[in-house]
Amino acid sequence: MTKSLIALITSTALLAGCNLAPNYERPTGAIPATLPQGGVYPAAATDAVDVSRIGWRDFFLDPRLQQVIEAGLANNRDLRVAAANVLQARAQLKVQRADLLPTINASGSANYTNNNMGAAGGTGTGASQDIEVYQATAGLSAFELDLFGRVRNLSRAAQEQVFASEEAQRSTRISLIAEIATAWLTMASDQEQLRLSRQTLGAFEETLRLTREQFRVGIGSELEVRQADTNYQGAVSDIAALEAAVALDQNALNLLVGTTVPQAQLPSSLAAEPATRDALPGDVGSDVLLRRPDVLRAEHLLIAENANIGAARAAFFPAISLTGTIGTLSSALSGLFKDGSYTYSAGPSASLPLFDFGRRSGNLQYAKASQQAAVATYEKTIQIAFREVADALAQRGKIGDQVRAQTARAESAGVAARLSDARFRSGVDSFLTTLDAQRTSYAAQQQLVTTRLAQASNLVELYRSLGGGLEETQAAGTAP
Repeated sequence: MTKSLIALITSTALLAGCNLAPNYERPTGAIPATLPQGGVYPAAATDAVDVSRIGWRDFFLDPRLQQVIEAGLANNRDLRVAAANVLQARAQLKVQRADLLPTINASGSANYTNNNMGAAGGTGTGASQDIEVYQATAGLSAFELDLFGRVRNLSRAAQEQVFASEEAQRSTRISLIAEIATAWLTMASDQEQLRLSRQTLGAFEETLRLTREQFRVGIGSELEVRQADTNYQGAVSDIAALEAAVALDQNALNLLVGTTVPQAQLPSSLAAEPATRDALPGDVGSDVLLRRPDVLRAEHLLIAENANIGAARAAFFPAISLTGTIGTLSSALSGLFKDGSYTYSAGPSASLPLFDFGRRSGNLQYAKASQQAAVATYEKTIQIAFREVADALAQRGKIGDQVRAQTARAESAGVAARLSDARFRSGVDSFLTTLDAQRTSYAAQQQLVTTRLAQASNLVELYRSLGGGLEETQAAGTAP
């Protein structure tokens, strides 16, 4: 019996390498080999630092913004959910891996039997006998011998789920950093717009006062008063809207950070000094996108589906299990562990469903379809990443020209407004020309602030889409 058990275990070890999962090959060809170049796209600076390898503390330069991001990484609830998802996946992996090893159970029993030899109608002497049986055993029950890799493939799938959840956490972390920075810059822009509207309101108020005085003394018309009041009330409306926008910006920032951001860490304006590094990516190929956490997550999920095919294929082969015990048996408790009282048993078994009405075939077809869906999801994830980088580069290539042109436009409009006002006061130009010049100057300055926000936000988006902060994120592990 012992030799048979040893032979069974030996054959199991020899067959343990059998794996019915298809060989994994990373899908290729979903995107071009290089990032877009030429035309609106900026020329890559060969000596530039790889943006994807710059930690966020080095990329974001404003100390206030750094403090806000750090608080968000410590308190954001979405990041905590992502961290909990990692712990859940690890726990599931631990449960699945337990099936690779036998579960050992220990048990003990004592049986007491009275054999009455002198029962009524019997022929005995009337004596009775007490029979005592004590037993202690340890063994395994129905442990599956994983000859065809079913359990190992299920364990591999669970392992890939862990990797996928870890990459999802890193992706959430990087996205959170970008969202906090964008919200912070948006608030800075609205503060700048509010400051501009309040300054303009003062100029419009002075113009309105002047036209009312001229109308009072009879050298102006009511039309001029009404036109000046239109500009004034427009600025009042802008201020009210921007004050509400600033409050909404702070609410959004507080939600992202997960706590109330101190006033000292909030921006007061869109400062002339950049809040981020103004760096173009180096001459890199599109394979840099393969390092993005969302792409890595999709690949791990694809590998998991690959392993599930192996598990589904293994179901077509016999399931071999082993039940065995070793223990001791004695008629006296004192002799339970003496020589000669030991017992053992082993019982291998095999089962193979003959008729399951297509269940195993359906499971295999489902696993293959899931794998095909995972391939498409992986390829689409890469395509989305490619588009995000291409869009950011396209805007990056021309945003500098927009800022320079808008700056010059705002300066010219400001000079024109001052000259028109002087000409009106000297009686050279009409009041309508002055009002139009004031409105043009005001609109040009508003557009300049909006363009500067677009430039700052573009740098943040380019940093995020290239996987910026990835090195630091990986070093941080699963800490929220």
